[in-house]
Amino acid sequence: MQQPLLTGNSARTTTDEVIKNIDLTGKTAIITGGAAGLGLETTKTLANAGATIIIPVRNPDKVKLSLAGIPNVELYPASFDLSDRDSINSFSQWFKKNYQKLEILINSAGIMATPLSYDSLGNELQIATNYLGHYFLTKALLPELKQANGARVVHLTSRAHWFSPFHFEDPNFTHTPYDKWVAYGQSKTAVSLFSVALDELYKKDNIRSFAVHPGSIVTNLSHNLTDEELSAMGAINKNGDRGYDSYNNEHKTIKEGAATIVWCATSPQLAGYGGVYCENGDIAPLATDDSNQNRVGVKPWAIDKGTALKLWEETPHLFK
Repeated sequence: MQQPLLTGNSARTTTDEVIKNIDLTGKTAIITGGAAGLGLETTKTLANAGATIIIPVRNPDKVKLSLAGIPNVELYPASFDLSDRDSINSFSQWFKKNYQKLEILINSAGIMATPLSYDSLGNELQIATNYLGHYFLTKALLPELKQANGARVVHLTSRAHWFSPFHFEDPNFTHTPYDKWVAYGQSKTAVSLFSVALDELYKKDNIRSFAVHPGSIVTNLSHNLTDEELSAMGAINKNGDRGYDSYNNEHKTIKEGAATIVWCATSPQLAGYGGVYCENGDIAPLATDDSNQNRVGVKPWAIDKGTALKLWEETPHLFK
């Protein structure tokens, strides 16, 4: 399935180009992390195309200004925390009381390269936030996704999945020395595998699932990194600010980074497809060459169907 479609999109394609001529009037979308960075750009794009956007965030009052002026947006009134199972349940119950179906779910919120910490149940925080929270949220919303009869679920993964496969034997670093990048990579591999399993299990219900690598974009996601770390990654510009001086297939603006998210959520080019990893507005190639310094494409361990279904089934037992 990892065969590019030759869509005509590229790393320079923006959200405005992807959404052109697409009408989302009458459709409902949930976007976690929808009030900042890539999530905010996705919110603006889908809302301006007519969709009703539901946004759950940790601090609703704090983000009202960033959402001001965007049409068709409803902010979940309570605090929402992906690492808190009760918070996820409260939100899903609120949504069910107010909406009957869900056409688009975009699992965009996440954290990156954090110091070792745990959620209230004892799960490593990066895997708890990036993967577990969205796993339980998506499962809770399956009835509404089925009711849409044509739903799409988009999961934000990352090129960082190259850093690590999923470690079934010790996903919480209970016995393994903690490395923040390995932990981040494992969480993004888990996200990609989750996307594969969801599509395999529920395509019969007309739910299709996509994993997206948006590119490298300097947003608040990098707030845990020092300027020295970002400089080593080429993410400090000539003025000494966090950002890039130039852009390429990997380094992108926010509009370019969010374009693949919007494409996976709405494009008719993906009709009949699902369970694939996408980048640069197309299905990404399979990456089997470890000498590929640009890390183009997706590693086999992040899209293996058997591993994906195993993770889906074992997640409630692997984690607390």
